[in-house]
Amino acid sequence: MRTWQVGDVMTTDVATVGEETPYREIVDVLVRRGISAVPVVDGFRRVLGVVSEADLLHKVERAGNPEERRVFEGRRRRIGREKADALIARDLMTAPAVTTCPQASLSAAARQMDREAVKRLPVLDDLGRLAGIVTRGDLLRVHLRSDADIREEVVREVLRGVLSVRDGLVTVRVRDGEVTLDGRLDRRSAVELAGRLAAQVGGVVRVVNTIGYDVDDSLLVELDAGRATPVA
Repeated sequence: MRTWQVGDVMTTDVATVGEETPYREIVDVLVRRGISAVPVVDGFRRVLGVVSEADLLHKVERAGNPEERRVFEGRRRRIGREKADALIARDLMTAPAVTTCPQASLSAAARQMDREAVKRLPVLDDLGRLAGIVTRGDLLRVHLRSDADIREEVVREVLRGVLSVRDGLVTVRVRDGEVTLDGRLDRRSAVELAGRLAAQVGGVVRVVNTIGYDVDDSLLVELDAGRATPVA
């Protein structure tokens, strides 16, 4: 069963800057490309950091209002002051960059963005070079899939591919990404697995599982698990 990955939705035509790129040139890249951040790379396209609008705005925020350096100042204030005085990407960027790989699942990338409080992730290939970039908006693109495409994948990958269910035993309806499963199977475990797998199909927002079953094998599954012995 296919799982949507970062490589399926990332942008590969990535605007980049070098360590020595001046402030004004970075601003020009962001405005011209309509983006909010740009990776800083070396000559081998290894990502050294990321310069975002937030990094650049420190200079705007403090323009005409220089702050005196304090004996005791918090880390956030110090970083803001240093970036307000910075003139090139090396001194403006946030480093190290939070990155991911093309094989990462969309859910893993979303969790990473939330955990690290970032809006985008540079994507690195197997050699650690920049291969693309994925944003929050890119992760949402999976939900632009048509209902017909979602239904086809549930039928082909879940029912036929994993569960080997004959056509006609289960009906699949999809509306606005909500999948409804109906029909009848022989075992409860198969019904529950169908619901779990359908929920993992890209673009699905909810699964309503009303499939009936002939045998409740849940107790048998628990007993089999209890009899299992670890292998030395």
